[in-house]
Amino acid sequence: MAKKDGLFEEDKKNEIEEDEEYDPEIYTLTDEDGNELQFALLGELEHEGEVYLALIPVDEDGEEASDEYVILKRSTDENGEETLDTIEDDDEFDRIADIFDDEFADIFYDED
Repeated sequence: MAKKDGLFEEDKKNEIEEDEEYDPEIYTLTDEDGNELQFALLGELEHEGEVYLALIPVDEDGEEASDEYVILKRSTDENGEETLDTIEDDDEFDRIADIFDDEFADIFYDED
């Protein structure tokens, strides 16, 4: 996987800026209780060899259901299937959250 310096590759960032009707990638995740929840991909980044995704909950219509996003780490299980896992290490989570917060601040600040 190619290393990315930000949330979006530069070509993708330009496409998003040109297309106001950006259609995010939707993930359906199952929580500990077996409930299926939908999330829209806000951003993806590679840091120190790991891939992290920032996802925001969405309702049935694809509208944001919260102002807060979650961060999950992509990994591969014993069957070779990709999984999204909670980040258990507080320091790792804080480091990745700071990177996403900085990237989102730059994107939303540039829009104004």
